[in-house]
Amino acid sequence: MTTLLIFIVLVLVAIAIWQMTKIFELSQLRTESSQIANDGDNKNNGYMLFAFMVFTYLITIFCFWKYSKFFLPDASSAHGEEYDYLLLVSFVIIFIVQFITQFLLHYFGYKYRGKKGNKALFYADNDRLEFIWTIIPVIVLAGLILWGLYTWTEIMDVNEEDDPMIVELYAQQFNWTARYGGEDNVLGGANVRMIDIDRANVLGLDEGDTYAADDVIVKELHLPVGRKVNFKMRSQDVLHSAYMPHFRAQMNCVPGMITEFSFTPTKTTEEIRRDPDVMDKVKRTNEIRAERAARGEDNADPWEFDYVLLCNKICGKSHYNMQMKIIVETQEEYDAWINTQQTFGQTMAGNEPEPAFNTTLGVE
Repeated sequence: MTTLLIFIVLVLVAIAIWQMTKIFELSQLRTESSQIANDGDNKNNGYMLFAFMVFTYLITIFCFWKYSKFFLPDASSAHGEEYDYLLLVSFVIIFIVQFITQFLLHYFGYKYRGKKGNKALFYADNDRLEFIWTIIPVIVLAGLILWGLYTWTEIMDVNEEDDPMIVELYAQQFNWTARYGGEDNVLGGANVRMIDIDRANVLGLDEGDTYAADDVIVKELHLPVGRKVNFKMRSQDVLHSAYMPHFRAQMNCVPGMITEFSFTPTKTTEEIRRDPDVMDKVKRTNEIRAERAARGEDNADPWEFDYVLLCNKICGKSHYNMQMKIIVETQEEYDAWINTQQTFGQTMAGNEPEPAFNTTLGVE
């Protein structure tokens, strides 16, 4: 509250000073009444252009220096390195072009400012100049687009030739559910019209489909490192988006259809936790949480880094809380975890009142 009052007082003082300045100008008998800019005005505007250009460059450099620590760590998927490199090249080109064009814009604004006695030159056109500033962007953009299309084609190569693990991500307001294909690595048929809460069939699996019997439904996603995973995504209600930032993966979950995305995890959760950038982020976060704990505030427990699945569409009032923990582990650790999970067939045969997904999280 004190900060707000100080801000309001400063604003009122600034308005008062501005009003007094206007009154002083009006009180001067020699004040020019003309609203036409003179040479002094144009020169001052030219200097202000340069000052603004320098400010733009300095604030850009400051932001990269100050806030680069909030960037994501190196990608944890096989395709992520190529993705990051393409993004880096695009940003380098953008900043080079931005630097040159902004400099020329402000420099020409100063050099060709209005001067008494000068007359503007009417310059109709220059075919060579227009060809140059047209063909260069065309070549650069065409190269980036072709490179991007090639990279996207490689990333979206969703096939089963590499014996991938099949996992379904099921989105609903406001939570995620994962379903594994079981021992046969084949997902059973499912449809939202088959959802039966009384029968604990919360994903609408076809109970008559033999492929569905060994499916495993969980609330925590475990992935074996080094093995390709094909994700099949469904949405129960509205448009969601499965976003796994550390794996550079995102795909919309559309009601009424199945969308797909695949990647190969390359770093386990334990490995990424030892990454220097991640360790620094955890340290900074826990310093803030320690301060909150000292003040007796909520959400002040120490934080440990985990991969996470987020929703990247504003899907409703609790969108911010729609996330699921992802654990990447060795194949042996994954096998030990999956063997402790109950299958859909076992759940339905037991006729238990609990939901048909495992609420007991695995141990890392």
